[in-house]
Amino acid sequence: MTGEDSAFAVLGVLSDPLRRRLYRHVAAAPGEVGRDAAAEAVGVSRSLAAFHLDKLVEAGLLAVSFRRLSGRTGPGSGRPAKMYRRAEGEHTVSVPPRSYDAAGRLLAEVVENAGLDQALQSAARAAGEADPDAAAGDLVEVLRARGYQPFWDGETLRLRNCPFHALAEEFPALICGMNLALLQGLASGQWSPAMDPCPGGCCVALSKKNSH
Repeated sequence: MTGEDSAFAVLGVLSDPLRRRLYRHVAAAPGEVGRDAAAEAVGVSRSLAAFHLDKLVEAGLLAVSFRRLSGRTGPGSGRPAKMYRRAEGEHTVSVPPRSYDAAGRLLAEVVENAGLDQALQSAARAAGEADPDAAAGDLVEVLRARGYQPFWDGETLRLRNCPFHALAEEFPALICGMNLALLQGLASGQWSPAMDPCPGGCCVALSKKNSH
C-alpha cells in the first residue's frame, strides 16, 4: 500500500460521523481518555464507543495504553482500563497529489541559511494582527479553528497540537519563533504568549494579561 493509499484508508475510517467526534474528543484532550469518558462525551454507549475507538486505533489515528484508574494494585484491584490518546503520526492527502511540505522545507532552509528570522517573525506577527477573525472573535475559537487544539491548564491556555509540527522538528528555532510571533499578532495585546512547551504539543502557551 502506498502512502496515498494509506491516507485514503484513514479518510475512509473518518467518514463515519461518530468516529470523527470520538477522534476529535480524544485528540483534543490534554491527557489519555478512557472508554467511559469518551462514550459520555459523544453521547453513546460504552460498547459502541469502544468499537469505534478500536477502529481508530487500527487505522493508526489513536494509540492505546493500559492503567488502573483506581490506583490500587494486586488481587482485587480489577483489570487495567484501556486508555486512548492521539497517535504521533501524521496523515495528509491531496487530490491530485501536491508537495507543499517539500516547498515548506525548502523555503524554511533558505530563510534560516539567509538569517532572515526577524523578517519572518515580523511577517508572521503582521499576519496575525491582520486576521479578521482574531480581531472580531474569541481567540480560543480562532486557535481551535487553526488546529492548535487549545485547552485550559489553570489560568494558562495551552495548545495540544502544533500545526507546523513537521517543520518545527526540522527547523525548531526558526519555526517556533515564527509561531510565537504569529500568536502574538493573533492575541492583539489582550493575551501574553510565551515559550512554554506543552509535552507533545505546541511550544507556546498563553495567559490573559489581566489574570496577573
